Amino acid sequence: MPSSPKTQHRSVRISDDDWRDLLAAAQTQGSDRGGVIKDLVAWYLRRPGAVQPKRPDPSTWRRPASSEEKTA
Repeated sequence: MPSSPKTQHRSVRISDDDWRDLLAAAQTQGSDRGGVIKDLVAWYLRRPGAVQPKRPDPSTWRRPASSEEKTA
């Protein structure tokens, strides 16, 4: 039996780099992209009980810059 999500699927445009990095950053905190996005939206809209999500330290998820990125 397929799952029955409680919310409708939404689409947004996010660059491939940001999408990849969002997953890596979320995973360092035991979360996923959807969880981070929902937390940010709740905080942004000042929903009751919502708090500003903590951002992970970039050294825990950021990939090393390639030589091309360093010269750009």
